[in-house]
Amino acid sequence: MTDNSPVLDMRGLRTVFHDAAGAWPAVDGIDLTVHRGEVLGLVGESGSGKSVAGFSILGLIDPPGEITDGQVTFRGQDLRRLDEEGLRRLRGAELAMIFQDPLTTLNPVLTIGEQMVEAITEHADVAPAEARRRAAESLEKVGITSPRARLDQYPHEFSGGMRQRVAIATALLNNPALIIADEPTTALDVTIQGQIIAEMQRLQAESGAALIWISHDLGVVAELADRIAVMYAGRIVETGSTDEVLDRPRHPYTKGLLESVPGDAPPGQGLRQVPGAAPPLSARPVGCPFHPRCDRATEICRREEPARDADPSGRSWLCHHPLDDGAAA
Repeated sequence: MTDNSPVLDMRGLRTVFHDAAGAWPAVDGIDLTVHRGEVLGLVGESGSGKSVAGFSILGLIDPPGEITDGQVTFRGQDLRRLDEEGLRRLRGAELAMIFQDPLTTLNPVLTIGEQMVEAITEHADVAPAEARRRAAESLEKVGITSPRARLDQYPHEFSGGMRQRVAIATALLNNPALIIADEPTTALDVTIQGQIIAEMQRLQAESGAALIWISHDLGVVAELADRIAVMYAGRIVETGSTDEVLDRPRHPYTKGLLESVPGDAPPGQGLRQVPGAAPPLSARPVGCPFHPRCDRATEICRREEPARDADPSGRSWLCHHPLDDGAAA
């Protein structure tokens, strides 16, 4: 019998940041699931809470941040019940993260080989020679030529795109069940970005790992993801299959993100950007947090938070006046 239980099941996750004036939610009670072999695109503007959600899954929230509520169940195990040692054993083995800046991952004073061998031997009883062989094999998989020679080089001897390939190779060393990629191609030029996305698609499909790809770029997510979750002001405002969300958005914010994708505007016309900016943590508006930027907002939007609605396919949204529902703009 096939086990169809999710690799990750997150319920009611809430992460706040403290300052002298109070505690402000960066992630405000979100639910997410991702299954084996599935790619979930988590999208939103800077400040939407998407990166904090990724760090929260791995327990990488330090003061003044704090996870205050919710469950994070990974392969049937509640990660919030684990101590730091228990989480450390999972990170880099069954759970892996690829950061936007590979220098966040790579130690500048150690060779690539030293770092990759340590990533293997920390989680498995493997001889150093075998670990080095595996490291070279992983570098070759991500398209790095002369991998054995490259193991003896330092991070500064690699270009930005090559360093990101090393970070991906390191994340895949121990065949993780879940990979969280936090905008890993944002700082790269378009050509290198496309190459790394293609490599990541191939490697993820081969390994069968679940992948959460965090990005502000819907164009990139459209290429990769099976499902999309759109975040705004710490909440998931819309989720569904990639085709459904891109072809028929229900939330006005999702529609605004789609209209601001370069290349989608008619020739000679500018992009239709979402007006204004996302609210800071300490100044979330009453009611629907998107209402100050929304051309569909009415009095109920300014007064009450919307309840989550869903259709039979499991698609859901948070909006008093969802698109295609006949409501007046």
